[in-house]
Amino acid sequence: MIDSIMGFVEYVTPLAPHLILIIAALIAPLIGMKSGKATEVFMIAAGILALIVTGFLMYDGYVGDFEGLYEFNMFTGLMTLLFLSVFILVAMMSGSEGKRNHGEYFSLLAVSTVGMMLVCASESMISLFIGLELANITAFALVAFKKKDPRSAEAAVKFLITSGLSTALFLYGMSLVYGFTGTMEINEIIYQLATNDLSISYMVAIVVLIAGFAFKISVIPFHAWVPDVYEGAPTPVTTFLAIGSKKMGFVVFFKLFLLLFVVVHFMSPPGDVVIHELQWVFGMLAAGTMIVGNVVAISQTSIKRMLAYSTIAQSGYLMIVLCVGTQYAMETGLFYMIVHVFMKGGAFIVVAALAARGLGENLSDYKGLSKRAPLVAFAMMLFVFSLAGIPPLAGFAAKFFLFSSAVTSDGTWIWLVGIAVINSAISLYYYAKIVKAMYVDKGTTTERIRISGSFKIAIGICVIGVIILGVWPGPVLELCGIGADQYIEGFKTWLAAR
Repeated sequence: MIDSIMGFVEYVTPLAPHLILIIAALIAPLIGMKSGKATEVFMIAAGILALIVTGFLMYDGYVGDFEGLYEFNMFTGLMTLLFLSVFILVAMMSGSEGKRNHGEYFSLLAVSTVGMMLVCASESMISLFIGLELANITAFALVAFKKKDPRSAEAAVKFLITSGLSTALFLYGMSLVYGFTGTMEINEIIYQLATNDLSISYMVAIVVLIAGFAFKISVIPFHAWVPDVYEGAPTPVTTFLAIGSKKMGFVVFFKLFLLLFVVVHFMSPPGDVVIHELQWVFGMLAAGTMIVGNVVAISQTSIKRMLAYSTIAQSGYLMIVLCVGTQYAMETGLFYMIVHVFMKGGAFIVVAALAARGLGENLSDYKGLSKRAPLVAFAMMLFVFSLAGIPPLAGFAAKFFLFSSAVTSDGTWIWLVGIAVINSAISLYYYAKIVKAMYVDKGTTTERIRISGSFKIAIGICVIGVIILGVWPGPVLELCGIGADQYIEGFKTWLAAR
């Protein structure tokens, strides 16, 4: 009996954090029938427990897989920690959402997080697609959760249409890849793409896959849905999409294309010329995404729309990783994703905290905020300056490491770094508009704004993250290096045993 139990525990260990959230998602509606606050506390506790289990598995150096579909390693563990952190932060700021349906709201949030975690653990295109759709379908319901708000309904419809198109493109590309390679295993697909001459048919499949996932990370010209959906969705859901869903899309790009570029670097196969041309495609997309996101953000008067276009620009910065295509670039990309959770998440949490107290979401509503909520205004200033890349905040460290990966590669992408630096300077202008409104402009009232305890804790966590990761990035960057190294070395081990 004991042996059977231990065997079962060992069997499900790779999915232990996922199971914790799934069980919590099943229980949440029952608790929600009695108490909304109890549901919030229960789900936050479940997220923390899953976080602790993941940390323990990483500390123990555990590596294992579930039926050849999902694998747990340092890379998977690191991304699982990121998604669980997103879940906990969003849960903390969701106390005022879905007052009648607290249990259902948190269940959807947990299941969507599980979908993201499954994507980063997937070893097969099929399991990756299951995780992707699990995250997306629940996100539709979350975006439309304010049933009586026309903006929320409109945002949900737009999100549904764009995500449906994205999924259709991905499935079409996946079917083409399967037809050419005869496999759904991600490692085998990468090996065949890296070692075979890429015909026009192969390139069509790759382009369709890129287009499908470009919607997920809001790369131009697939970005138009982002501002409308972010503005119309409940702010906690907007935060979840901005710092969670985007990372899921980049994980897919890392698993498919970044690993392909790294493999080409150390194998030098016959198809390497075509693969290098593909990197230039990512370079053009990165440059265009940065420019469009930052330039359009300048004219925005809505804070949520401004942060939405800022998110588009941040996707452009992160695409530098795919252009460079080295292990160090992957390491810096993982670090940037972690930092982005705290600085962009913190900014959205401030917006949600103020909206919960009746403050509007326009720039004019933030006039004189430093007099009404000085600590919140100071936190917002830290977040937007970190997004702009002002030292010694975490955003500066993240951009410095990310840009250095391009500069130190082979000199090919220095022009892209130049565009990124110019765009960072442009972004400082519209971020400074927020700071000016809070500290220079006079508001219509000086009545103090009192923020609830859960918002204060969430904002405090993000402030600590932005400061510590800026002045002491070493430990987290080293952890990202271990995750990137183990992921690349795992493929090399698979290749040697092939």
